[in-house]
Amino acid sequence: MDRTEVVRSCLHPVFSTVFTLDYYFEEVQKLRFEVYDTHGASNLGCQDDDFLGGMECTLGQIVAQKKMTRPLLLRVGRNAGKSTITVIAEDISGNNGYVELCFQARKLDDKDVFSKSDPFLELFRVNEDGSEQLVYRTEVVKNNLNPVWEPFKVSLSSLCSCEEKRPLKCLIWDYDSRGKHDFIGEFATTFEEMQRAFQENQAHWDCVNAKYKQKKRHYKNSGVVILADLKFYRVYSFLDYILGGCQIHFTVAIDFTASNGDPRNSCSLHYINPFQPNEYLQALLAVGEICQDYDSDKRFSALGFGARIPPKFEVSHDFAINFNPEDDECEGIQGVVEAYQNCLPRVQLYGPTNVAPIISKVARMAAAEEHSGEASQYYILLILTDGVVTDMADTREAIVRASHLPMSIIIVGVGNADFTDMQVLDGDDGVLRSPRGEPALRDIVQFVPFRELKNASPAALAKCVLAEVPKQVVEYYSHRGLPPRGTSARAGEASLASTHEDTGAGRATRSPSHTTQQPRGP
Repeated sequence: MDRTEVVRSCLHPVFSTVFTLDYYFEEVQKLRFEVYDTHGASNLGCQDDDFLGGMECTLGQIVAQKKMTRPLLLRVGRNAGKSTITVIAEDISGNNGYVELCFQARKLDDKDVFSKSDPFLELFRVNEDGSEQLVYRTEVVKNNLNPVWEPFKVSLSSLCSCEEKRPLKCLIWDYDSRGKHDFIGEFATTFEEMQRAFQENQAHWDCVNAKYKQKKRHYKNSGVVILADLKFYRVYSFLDYILGGCQIHFTVAIDFTASNGDPRNSCSLHYINPFQPNEYLQALLAVGEICQDYDSDKRFSALGFGARIPPKFEVSHDFAINFNPEDDECEGIQGVVEAYQNCLPRVQLYGPTNVAPIISKVARMAAAEEHSGEASQYYILLILTDGVVTDMADTREAIVRASHLPMSIIIVGVGNADFTDMQVLDGDDGVLRSPRGEPALRDIVQFVPFRELKNASPAALAKCVLAEVPKQVVEYYSHRGLPPRGTSARAGEASLASTHEDTGAGRATRSPSHTTQQPRGP
């Protein structure tokens, strides 16, 4: 994709080159870094260059850790001595806020003979080439030398290209219906200066007409323009929250009802084929591979429902598939797979298909996290089921309650059942309501029939299943007014959710910050 500059005669190089690429939460974006000892201005990897080691990872792993150090490996898979490479991720998307401004003026020059001026204000951004771009034009305030213009909002990108020191110009005109507006005056500032002056209650500027200033000896100004209000609305992205240290807690819930068929029968949805994973495992692996990059301890809760479980073989709709009720977590996705395979011969598939108990269980964990007052942990519940839920009323009630919590629910329907009734849980066609009529605060459910993606790659399945999660994460924390951890709000600042469809996308910077290498022998 790209290469760094060459750092000569150094065993601990720090590279200044920055690699920039698009980041998508729902995709596994595999990367490989290779380090060479170059002997001249040659192409990367040519025979004249000595290969010092490489490292493979995903962009998600770098983003989740922000700063990741890994050992360099030789092509045979052995460590390249004690050499390491460190990669740092930063968000450079620049889509980080809106500004609300309210201007007013005092004692403007009167340009009309039989009435007072009809002033309006124009705000310009000065580009790097010196050209001026109109940012906003206010309404005209008729017959008034002390106008108060309506507040207006502009994105920080439009206002100053996200550069707070970029020059800005404000021009004041007396409106003329024929288009020959009379110039009253102007002033220059920056967004940085606006903020500082507003906080110090000194946000006012002389409105100066250069011609009058040149001709009139005692000329002071043609009025004063005042910044009456300034509000900055910070727009945080999913990437901002992940880089801020927000962890994704992943829970999987598996349907063990009798409708799946006897696991010993090759026609069963739970049949363990040593050569081809069943639909439950395919969905679990595809989604789990993404989520595991965002959980620092790589431990995942794995639950089951709809089976008779030992020792009394009573029906349970909320049991740990590792049969440890004190600790239902498994080590990594592979640990979940092993627990699932070991669980199958020990339970009796039964019914009904009740999922409300598990939704409520995860919601209790999310509720405890809610009280932390930080954007530190978000819960994703993956429910794998072969049919329409039996406890639909209780499920709707549980989902509506969960919509107020840091939680998302993904339901994957496996097999060939008719899942039409499940679509009601996915709020795409309207707001989900509880049986009591209470609406969900947020749309937190994504339902995906596995058969529609049966022939797709695991990456395509994960992309479809997880596409809504970034937006749901941002919507929750925005509603709570919680910025990413480590972010300090400035005066007059509030947080907003990004409303773009691609909330999960961002611009991530990958920079191999430095490598360390042990000296080689002669």
